[in-house]
Amino acid sequence: MFAQEFMRNALIAGNFVGLACGLVGYFVVLRAQVFAGDALSHVAFTGALAAAALGLNILAGLFAATILGGIVMGLLGDRARADDVTIGSFFAWTLGIGVLFLTIFTTNNSAGNGTAGVRVLFGSIFGLSTTDVRTSVLLAILASAFLLLIARPLLFASLDAEVAAARGVPVRALGLGFLALLGLVAAQATQAVGALLLLGLLAAPAGAAHRLTTRPYRGLVLSAIFSVGAVWIGLTLSYEFPTLPPSSMIIAAAVGIYTLALLATAARDPRPARLRLAGLYGPPGHAHDHA
Repeated sequence: MFAQEFMRNALIAGNFVGLACGLVGYFVVLRAQVFAGDALSHVAFTGALAAAALGLNILAGLFAATILGGIVMGLLGDRARADDVTIGSFFAWTLGIGVLFLTIFTTNNSAGNGTAGVRVLFGSIFGLSTTDVRTSVLLAILASAFLLLIARPLLFASLDAEVAAARGVPVRALGLGFLALLGLVAAQATQAVGALLLLGLLAAPAGAAHRLTTRPYRGLVLSAIFSVGAVWIGLTLSYEFPTLPPSSMIIAAAVGIYTLALLATAARDPRPARLRLAGLYGPPGHAHDHA
């Protein structure tokens, strides 16, 4: 398997995609922003296809759309959570616009180029070039480094925003920066697993980590390990059984990991992950003493 260049490229890029998704996904689950990850998958599809229809670079459109989408959700603040119907309808409309751009693109281009929509939806990790791999590695390192830099205040703000703000933590700026970072990671991961399956790699490994530990930094490490492990399992299965799509196998492995964690801990503590973690910090007035 390692003798094949496409597999080496896939594994190298997949390692770093998994690392970034695992770290960011931990906070996505903690902050109850899984819906934001789902929304960004719609935005990723539309941005990439809009760029293709306009004759621009697909990756440029993908990254620009997801990062801008994350910033917009950050600016909406609590309204993005409070009115799920409005936000959900907006992103469903965004997906519809993506289908429109796909139709325009496939109509104006040859059938051979019409596979762009499929690559955006389901990823093309076996088709990554050396340049794509370098870009993925660089972006993943930057995203992971930035997340670890803000991890401590972001944890505080995620568990008790009011107390964190009272202690001088820039809660709103952190939330905005985190969603922009989520957009960057979502765009990077779309190349591997596709927009349609993106949410699984963000949420499932992180959800498993939350089930297994309430210690934040241990949870971050577990989430990253589970995410990278899902990539390796998925790629290996797809290589051994060529009829199995790699993106589907990666997500299947991630969901399998979460299922095992769920079964192992369901009887122990049925509370949601965020409540179990918040329980470490005692009454709200004492949250800052521990965070």
